[in-house]
Amino acid sequence: MFRTSRIQPGQTVENPVTGERFTFTHTAASTDGELLAFDFALRPGGSVPVPHVHPSQTERFEVTAGTMRFRVGLRTVIAEAGDVVEVEPGVMHSFANRGEGEARLRVEVRPALAMEEMFADVVEMAQAGRMTRRGLPRNLLDLALLARTYDAEAHAPLLGVRLQRLLLAPLVWLARLRGADTTAEMHASPVGA
Repeated sequence: MFRTSRIQPGQTVENPVTGERFTFTHTAASTDGELLAFDFALRPGGSVPVPHVHPSQTERFEVTAGTMRFRVGLRTVIAEAGDVVEVEPGVMHSFANRGEGEARLRVEVRPALAMEEMFADVVEMAQAGRMTRRGLPRNLLDLALLARTYDAEAHAPLLGVRLQRLLLAPLVWLARLRGADTTAEMHASPVGA
């Protein structure tokens, strides 16, 4: 059974720092955890903050408008309206709007896990002024707590989840000791919990 999410189908959230806009069509709760699907818009010059890996999720991007540049493993893929790019679990990837106008994509993530909650937490941090212009947490403790909370959804390339957890453990401990905002932890829960 899945917990009630802050995100509902039809809801739109926008990151004021990166310009990413998510309009959710299917959520973990509405698909029994099978699928997270959303329409995604990205402003000119916008990009995902850092390359990353999804350890157990497949991500499918269908470009519906504009031109995108994807890095998938060691490949660079330029995709335009009608093109589909699929990223298998464990493959490092990143993407950016390569065009002069807004790029729009239809994105599917299987299984959903807590990905929508991760997006919601990042957007909340951006709205609170806790993100850099690049879209990363300003505070190292926030970064560590966010990365640890959602390491089943995404982690740094070249680091397995176990190594990332080991490296982040002292910072996560310090964040909790200092009473850091654990909004992300309160909203994240294991699949099926």
